[in-house]
Amino acid sequence: MPEDHTHASHPAIAPRLKRAEGHLRRVIGMIEEGRPCVDLATQLHAVERAVAEAKRALIHDHIDHCLTGEGTHDLAEIKALTKLL
Repeated sequence: MPEDHTHASHPAIAPRLKRAEGHLRRVIGMIEEGRPCVDLATQLHAVERAVAEAKRALIHDHIDHCLTGEGTHDLAEIKALTKLL
């Protein structure tokens, strides 16, 4: 059976991603409506920020609660995570 990887931060991250999903759906609608590129870029920026903040929160929580900093496995995982920030 797979190990449960639920973190305390996951319930707070899900709404952030749902907001990003809503922004993205809005951008698609705006494209279909023929809205100006500046408006599209503004909404896409909001999508990027929401996803980046969700990713940052997830990675920081994982580092704080799942990695001990000991052993080669943790070190390799820390290095891999820092590339994603």
